[in-house]
Amino acid sequence: MAKGARRFEEAAREAGLHLDVRRFPEGTRTAADAARAVGCEIGQIVKSLVFMADGEPFLALTSGPNRADPDRLAELVGAPVRRAAAEEARAATGYAIGGTPPFGHPRPMRVLVDRDLLAYDVLWAAAGAPDAVFPITPDDLLRRSRGEPADVKER
Repeated sequence: MAKGARRFEEAAREAGLHLDVRRFPEGTRTAADAARAVGCEIGQIVKSLVFMADGEPFLALTSGPNRADPDRLAELVGAPVRRAAAEEARAATGYAIGGTPPFGHPRPMRVLVDRDLLAYDVLWAAAGAPDAVFPITPDDLLRRSRGEPADVKER
């Protein structure tokens, strides 16, 4: 098992969560890959995207087919926004791009949750590695990530 996935599962257990982490050797790095592997709609895939605002990282949890709109994000956080570089994303979350979970990071950060995710009964999010995902309800996603529902997608 990849170190990131093992670390995420340990952090979840320590937080009292019993997640059903599933591994897909074919990979779940992209939303389309994950949806194909899991057998769900692409909209049910949670993309954990790291952005920077005034030097501080924040997370935009975005529905699979959607693209996060930097202008909308900037309005929401009150500062200019840019996509985090790979090293910044890893430093902020402790995980590599493609396996970043929606929670379980080394330090708290602001989390904005795409409202489109709230329309599904079950979502699938990365579990610390590019081949690991877990199911979660929208309510649990909001609660566990301490996320704020927001309109984050490009118009």
